[in-house]
Amino acid sequence: MDNVQFSVFTKPWKKIPVPQLAEFVKGLGFDGIEFPLRDGYQVNPDNAENGLPELVSHLADYGIRVFSVASSPDEQVFAGCALAGVPMIRIMINIGDDGYIASEQREMKRLERLVPLCERYGVKIGIQQHYGNCVSDASGLRHLVSQFNSEYIGAIWDAAHDALAGQQPEYGLDIVWNHLCMVNLKNAFYMRANGPEAEVADWQRYFTTGKHGLASWPRIASYLIRRNYRGVVCLTAEYTDEQATERLIREDIQYAKSLFQ
Repeated sequence: MDNVQFSVFTKPWKKIPVPQLAEFVKGLGFDGIEFPLRDGYQVNPDNAENGLPELVSHLADYGIRVFSVASSPDEQVFAGCALAGVPMIRIMINIGDDGYIASEQREMKRLERLVPLCERYGVKIGIQQHYGNCVSDASGLRHLVSQFNSEYIGAIWDAAHDALAGQQPEYGLDIVWNHLCMVNLKNAFYMRANGPEAEVADWQRYFTTGKHGLASWPRIASYLIRRNYRGVVCLTAEYTDEQATERLIREDIQYAKSLFQ
């Protein structure tokens, strides 16, 4: 437990004033947060240089850290993170209409242009895989980040999305290990949305609690402990049943902590 710090993505609580958000996160038992530095939240990208240090300061009064932000890697976001002491910006890589290979090559060039900002501001870019029109599994993530210095470009391994892609958690973590900068814990499974009488099956993704999806949280925790992982484990608080988010995240943080004891 001493090696791991638990974070929660505060996307579901965009309207809560910062002091209440800090009390809420502290009460759940988290060490810190990933903050959605996006329009419509407590701080938006345009005022990152002023708003993010203020946010970090308010949360620190409650013993809560900001481990990362989910935002666009624009210079004002780098500057805000540097001023606030936030070490990482989380992004995902979209695949365009021109196909996977062309998109990957284009995004690698973009990352090359962003490395000087990482150096200048001392802020890392963490790339997460995601289902759909994105780099979606650990193998794709490794191919994308392996040419870069892990001090500047890292891999955020996501349990649910790698499981949806069919990867074993031990393999997925091993694939990105040299660039691993954060672990996302969430869970999901495929659920058929129509019956067998339909002409074509329609499968949808259902995001659920840690105990009930395709990703084995016990195997993930065991592997991280075995390899002496030291870093942040972020619970993303993503559930298809959004109305039950508060109850489900309380269950999940207790379950996650029990696995690392």
